[in-house]
Amino acid sequence: MTPARFQAVTSQYPGLRIAVVGDFCLDRYLEIDPARSETSIETGLPVHNVVRVRAQPGGAGTVLNNLVALGIGTIEVVGFRGDDGEGYELQRGLEASPGVSTEHFLTTPLRRTFTYCKPLVVEPGRTPVELNRLDSKNWTPTPAAIESRLAESLRTVAPRVDAVIVLEQVDAAETGVVTRGFLEALRAVAEANPKLPILADSRRGLGAWPSVDFKMNAAELSALLGRDEVSAIEDIKRAAVDLADRNGRPVFITLAERGIVAATPGEPAEHAPALPVRGPIDVVGAGDSVTANLAAALAAGASIREAVELAVIASSIVVHQLGTTGVASVNDLSTLFDHLNAP
Repeated sequence: MTPARFQAVTSQYPGLRIAVVGDFCLDRYLEIDPARSETSIETGLPVHNVVRVRAQPGGAGTVLNNLVALGIGTIEVVGFRGDDGEGYELQRGLEASPGVSTEHFLTTPLRRTFTYCKPLVVEPGRTPVELNRLDSKNWTPTPAAIESRLAESLRTVAPRVDAVIVLEQVDAAETGVVTRGFLEALRAVAEANPKLPILADSRRGLGAWPSVDFKMNAAELSALLGRDEVSAIEDIKRAAVDLADRNGRPVFITLAERGIVAATPGEPAEHAPALPVRGPIDVVGAGDSVTANLAAALAAGASIREAVELAVIASSIVVHQLGTTGVASVNDLSTLFDHLNAP
């Protein structure tokens, strides 16, 4: 990517509209000061004293946070929250970000707000240490009435946006936004909007999904194609091309420290190597930064190669942000891009 193309692509971000659809969660961090540890008089167990509490949107909200950092003009939220304190906190966090519309973010007493509570031991001069996480999830199927409203929201926002991101965060099938009925609505939207970038990522795999733009890792790629796991870059490129040709849509394969492979139908696959590590890293949020940057770049008219290069730069920035789910702004991207292209 040339400096001129970097500027041409990223300068369009303030005028873009992108929909983020899926499982929005609340990430709550409890910062523990070990110097203030006590022993409970009642139980004799250690007491962790929390000296700071911070919260931010997680799950699909992490993708949204990255889009906000990029300066995307309008971000349409499609998802649900519970009618609970965590849901209030999540919605407040979403609405605090510029350009975010929660018109299609449903509040329902029939669901709990997905919450990830992350205790962190924080000591001066040391990398924060995360203790056992406490998760709050839904364990029953998403009610049909909510499924129907979410599908209608997807049909409403798709024609008015430049890209759609769909993220399935939950582990238990049918308990989040992405249900069988919702996938049928997604199929219809994709068929009605063939030129619209629709980037999909699922923790449970994309095997049952309609043909949209798939993002996955190498193990998920092998599983989807019914093959032994591939690891060599050339094998991954061939498999990615096979899937892209089968779906008729682009495919993006994330390879952690080896970068990203991308394939489009009828074209050779591209491989963008990861950037060298520049110190301690925390990989939490790196995948979501890739998703956001791919979608933003494609919505702005970037080529597949350009989109992947921007995503690699963004992930390199995010992994060096410790103790939080990081984001990368256009200024951050520009600084590292200029450094990489310095004579």
